[in-house]
Amino acid sequence: MEEYDLILRSKKGDLESFNQLVEKYQRLVYNLALRMLGQASAAEDASQEAFICAFRGIGRFRGGNFRAWLLRIAANVCRDQLRSMRRHPTTPLDELVSDRQVDRGVQSPEEYALQRELGAEIMNALATLPSEQRLAVILYDIDGLSYEEIAQVMHCSLGTVRSRLSRGRERLRHLLAQRVELSRKEFRLKE
Repeated sequence: MEEYDLILRSKKGDLESFNQLVEKYQRLVYNLALRMLGQASAAEDASQEAFICAFRGIGRFRGGNFRAWLLRIAANVCRDQLRSMRRHPTTPLDELVSDRQVDRGVQSPEEYALQRELGAEIMNALATLPSEQRLAVILYDIDGLSYEEIAQVMHCSLGTVRSRLSRGRERLRHLLAQRVELSRKEFRLKE
């Protein structure tokens, strides 16, 4: 069934059609939330809240790009959670205790450790960006949205998207360049 039909049926209250939309977009929404919030449990909560908000508000969806509409909802939920996290900082117990097993494929233990360290440094650097710059970088460089889609998600002009993306990338570049360990050739950003 095409997305347009799923949306129409969802507007009529068909939960199964909406569930198909959730299945299609749940990874994208979760990944956005994880990168915005930096905590798996917070990202899970934000993803769930975003889909609940989307289901409640699908009647107000006027057409156009559904993915951008849904990501705007998710971004707004993440902003709300970031404000709440600043007021009431916590560290989830499951993230302190667990180190999830990951299939490393053919990576050596050293390569695996370096990859995890690089990923952690990038996530830490992303977390220090202002939320609007972080969102622009995540949506463009990680999720692969176009400038037009990002403008819809962020509810701003194309020029503002370009500016936030440029400033966010520059700030990331500066933060990551300060790390001596990341200055190894294989980790350098392409110029």
